[in-house]
Amino acid sequence: MKKFVVFMFALTLCLSAEAQLQTPQPSPFSKMTQTVGLTEVTVEYSRPSMRGRTVFDNLVPYDKLWRTGANKNTMVSFSDDVTVDGQTLKAGDYAIYTKPGKASWEVIFYSDTNNWGTPREWDDSKVAAKTTAEVFPIEFPIETFTITIDDLHNNGATLGLMWEKAYVGVKFEVPTAKKADESITRVMAGPSASELYAAASYYYEEGKDLNKAKEWIDKAVSMNDKAYWVMRRQSLIYAKLGDKKGAIDAAKKSLAAAETAGNQDYVKLNKDSLKEWGAL
Repeated sequence: MKKFVVFMFALTLCLSAEAQLQTPQPSPFSKMTQTVGLTEVTVEYSRPSMRGRTVFDNLVPYDKLWRTGANKNTMVSFSDDVTVDGQTLKAGDYAIYTKPGKASWEVIFYSDTNNWGTPREWDDSKVAAKTTAEVFPIEFPIETFTITIDDLHNNGATLGLMWEKAYVGVKFEVPTAKKADESITRVMAGPSASELYAAASYYYEEGKDLNKAKEWIDKAVSMNDKAYWVMRRQSLIYAKLGDKKGAIDAAKKSLAAAETAGNQDYVKLNKDSLKEWGAL
């Protein structure tokens, strides 16, 4: 009888361990990663919802330190050094704390990320950067607290915070130009046609040294005379340099190669440019 009781007790423990209760979290965890230029940016946070409550100046008091989410402190990670309001944030992880106000929020990047909510003892030496962001009213309510990475461009983006009818955005800059230039310098000793094309395209799009872009795109074309997309870029670079004749010649070659390959998108692009340049 004693052995049977011990057996049933052990069985009950096993069943209890296996039958873990699962219910939805009131503030579910969210994680997103976004490439900005050449930098990886990751945000991890828990997302509370309004549920009929007034949020700002009530659930979240004005001018008080807020964890900027729920549960563990919200965290942002940068794979490279970035700049916020002229301040350098070294590559790594940061907690995001805020002091919401009616017209603006103070946004703080804090080097200690191991806090459940706000730190028990605030340490100014752990403030890596802080800035003030204007509040923009939203016409319709945002039920669940949301963090976004908006307004993406090669050299930066905006970290957006929105809830209820408020949006604030913190602009940050990434070192794309420095990283791209270093990468281009490394491969220029023996680049492939695709690397030359990529380098020339980057310089063209960013308005950098177009003569360098021309040099690289010419080499790329010489290595593959069937690459209509490369010749298309060549025509655009020539046009931007003011070499209309060179642009027309390159566009005609790109058009012929695109027709041979059956790529109607590039056929149209080249025809449109040739019409614009008076060659059709």
